[in-house]
Amino acid sequence: MTNIPRRYRRQVAAAGAIGALALGASVALPAADAMAATGCQVTYTTSSWTGGFTAAITIKNLGDAVNGWTLGFSFPDAGQRVGQGWSASYQQNGSAVTAQNVSWNGTLATGASTSIGFNGTFTGGNPNPTAFTLNGTVCTGSTTPSTPPPTTPPPPATPPPTTPPPTTPPPTGTTPVAINGQLRVCGANLCNQYGKPIQLRGMSTHGIQWFPHCYNDASLDALARDWNADLFRIAMYVQEDGYETDPTGFTNRVNTLVEEATERGMYALIDFHTLTPGDPTFNLERAKTFFAAVSARHAAKNNVIYEIANEPNGVSWSTIKNYAEQVIPVIRANDPDAVVIVGTRAWSSLGVSEGGNATEVINNPVNAGNVMYAFHFYAASHKDNYRAELERAAARLPMFVTEFGTVDYTGDGGADLASSATWLDLLDRLKISYANWTYSDKAEGSAAFRPGTCNGNTYAGTSVLTESGTFMRNRIRTPDTFPTS
Repeated sequence: MTNIPRRYRRQVAAAGAIGALALGASVALPAADAMAATGCQVTYTTSSWTGGFTAAITIKNLGDAVNGWTLGFSFPDAGQRVGQGWSASYQQNGSAVTAQNVSWNGTLATGASTSIGFNGTFTGGNPNPTAFTLNGTVCTGSTTPSTPPPTTPPPPATPPPTTPPPTTPPPTGTTPVAINGQLRVCGANLCNQYGKPIQLRGMSTHGIQWFPHCYNDASLDALARDWNADLFRIAMYVQEDGYETDPTGFTNRVNTLVEEATERGMYALIDFHTLTPGDPTFNLERAKTFFAAVSARHAAKNNVIYEIANEPNGVSWSTIKNYAEQVIPVIRANDPDAVVIVGTRAWSSLGVSEGGNATEVINNPVNAGNVMYAFHFYAASHKDNYRAELERAAARLPMFVTEFGTVDYTGDGGADLASSATWLDLLDRLKISYANWTYSDKAEGSAAFRPGTCNGNTYAGTSVLTESGTFMRNRIRTPDTFPTS
């Protein structure tokens, strides 16, 4: 075990208008009285289906600069309800709705704009607001849809509209997969077969070339039944004695572990674990070959998620996007419904570890549906600025924390439980799914098991766990809240 390479990372440790519901049209409201302290222009657009809609709102300040704003509007009746929202804090009292800025978009200079939105429901009639106010200044306007609301979802937008699935019978089992079924991306969330946002919580393997003895019936039974995990991430390194040395053998290992997760009712996250070199196009042809094979093998399953590039680094977002748009069609040819996760710049930090941010992805998302974006962090190294950027991104992008550690960015050191708890509280609040690094007995701080555990048969309980493992088991095994209606 002492010959196993350290997991190398170089992450930086520091670092009113009304839209026509039927047509998806937008109408700009006129500014308020020129003498008012705050004038506004609002564009309100919608995409709809029977009983529901996604609203996108752009607010432009035409008056004095503001530091903190509240947008107010009213639905025609209380049958219209605001559901999941992004980029603002929403409250509804009867038909009256207020949207208040969040931390990163509260300052609006004269002429500045910001965009917010939400998914909503309506029970009949016209769900369109008829007036808006910004910090109490009224902007008025009206429009009337020329056709009735459509009964099928519109083409995907940004964020894409929630697409309710057909009526689904209640679950007949109690495992995460039995309850949630086929997952899909809706708006900025991961949603279950009922169209409800959910959060998956689980663990990641270490490199399966180094720790195959850690992934057996007893350890996976413990993960599913003692930890009550929803998710099992299978980390298949491409380099570092991984896939490139034996493509057929590693594909078979991954397939076997997917079957093991399936038997236990967990979601299987297949991780194409690229790290060095950081340019995903270096492995483009390998990725196409691998994902063609595994997606064909598991196309009939409803529990497989594909992570196509673990930690791109040293390359632009456009390079990563180009890679994704070549690999995703390979998966879609076999498995058109599966969720695909794309790594982000700078070791999947949304660019933060290389001085960037999520704007590049928000403005230029991958041209494919059912896509989420990866974010990684190590709690002892990556703190407030990383958390702030993830929260900002999650208001617009479907995010998935496919890997994180309780320790520092090397994967080692002492567990920072305070920072880890702050991170997990944030992920719970935003319903962002996660996998912890690692479900292994490597002699390093991020490992869940004490060294030597995988040579035995005991994995359940806390006697074999490290400080990090005990902390993660306690967080993961708390009851899930999977809505079904």
